[in-house]
Amino acid sequence: MKTFETVIGLEVHLQLKTKTKIFCGCANTFGNEPNTQTCPVCLGLPGSLPVLNKMALYNTIKAAMALNCQVNPLIKFDRKNYYYPDLPKGYQISQNSLPIASDGHIFIGNQKNPNRIGIKRTHLEEDAGKLIHDPQTNCTLVDYNRTGTPLIEIVSDPGLHSPEEAHDYLTTLKLILQYLDISDCDMEKGSLRCDANVSLREKGQTPLGTKVEIKNLNSFKAVKSALEFEQERQQAMLESGERITQETRLWNDEKGITSSMRSKEEAHDYRYFPEPDLVPFVVEQTMIEEIRGSLPELPHQKLGRFRKDYALSDYDAQILIQDKSVANFFEECTKIYPHTKKICNWIIGPLLQELNTRKVEIKNLSLTPKNLTLLIASVEKGVISNLAAKDIFPAMIDTGQSADEIISKKGLAQISDESALIKIIDDVLKENPSVVEQIKQGKESAMGFLVGQSMKKSQGKANPKILGDIIKRRLANG
Repeated sequence: MKTFETVIGLEVHLQLKTKTKIFCGCANTFGNEPNTQTCPVCLGLPGSLPVLNKMALYNTIKAAMALNCQVNPLIKFDRKNYYYPDLPKGYQISQNSLPIASDGHIFIGNQKNPNRIGIKRTHLEEDAGKLIHDPQTNCTLVDYNRTGTPLIEIVSDPGLHSPEEAHDYLTTLKLILQYLDISDCDMEKGSLRCDANVSLREKGQTPLGTKVEIKNLNSFKAVKSALEFEQERQQAMLESGERITQETRLWNDEKGITSSMRSKEEAHDYRYFPEPDLVPFVVEQTMIEEIRGSLPELPHQKLGRFRKDYALSDYDAQILIQDKSVANFFEECTKIYPHTKKICNWIIGPLLQELNTRKVEIKNLSLTPKNLTLLIASVEKGVISNLAAKDIFPAMIDTGQSADEIISKKGLAQISDESALIKIIDDVLKENPSVVEQIKQGKESAMGFLVGQSMKKSQGKANPKILGDIIKRRLANG
């Protein structure tokens, strides 16, 4: 029986967050009334001429460098000709024969044995408009606000061999792009989109099989699910002797299937030719070096530094770096409080839980590094219990108050005064003579029960460590 190997290539489109569009002065913002951000240039009206947005070029080169691409100093744009209602000019200004950068790579998977995934090209182009299908009126509306938005296309080599690898690649790529702060990478807004090309070939064979392009992928989960379905569909066809058709298919998230949309175009179908209104030009070396110097610390670099400088495990460091703002918050905390592991535990535990529950970013919380470290210190000093601290934490976020203010207001400070605790303990010992006898006979695990009962009597305010010490002394003396 024949066995098959899956081959996947991904095309990621990233909208850049520049102030204006790529070739005109229209605002590059999301959520405005339809067709209110247009002009003769982005609508392609006769006599209008495009002018390249320098920041869009700058950010594309920045992304290319972060993806280890070779930057081409000669920049040339091409017309990609096709008709679709959301493309008012009847063509798209893109790049074909000479992309801004090529031959890059990123690493995915295990840090000790990473998988190198090649990036074929990174180029700059203009986005198309948006079609809005209205089922009530059975018509399709067109919003041209998005037309002319600067768009980076990042094309991977066909070097991914499973849906899981594709998901890992997209997650890693998105994190790098977020660290560059050149896009919000929000798939719900359409600022990050992905098309997938997938084919199967017999194991051991070099030539690629007939590829199918999958569109309408609105999340990384959808990419993975669509690839899994398409992998199974193509394998079943090949095993039954059927021929795969080169085509574009749409993913239906509700039904969990792909369906045929149209035959897949080849490059010659677009009749590419040099854009006559934008002459080729050379990027000065000084600009390239300026961009190289502006690159921030990237995720894999931060990961290595966190493990080294803060003695964090791979697991802890990996979680922290998944959000640049969370990683920065952690570092601010370490400048105030020396116990980095305790800070890490609070951030990857209660803090991330609050962010997920509230569906907000850390900048939206009324929480400062100072207040979090004061809360941790209060636990370490025995002022409050760890349990009380976890109750105080949401209140700190809601009110912006410090731990001390909330502790004082709610009377949550631990009772550490021995004279007050002795009376509580003596009552517990009298009420539980059988447990006391078990401990005297060597069953030390029963000590926890007495501590628990004492905590209950103190309404959770007693210092559990001091409670344990007093119980041991009382039992030893009698």
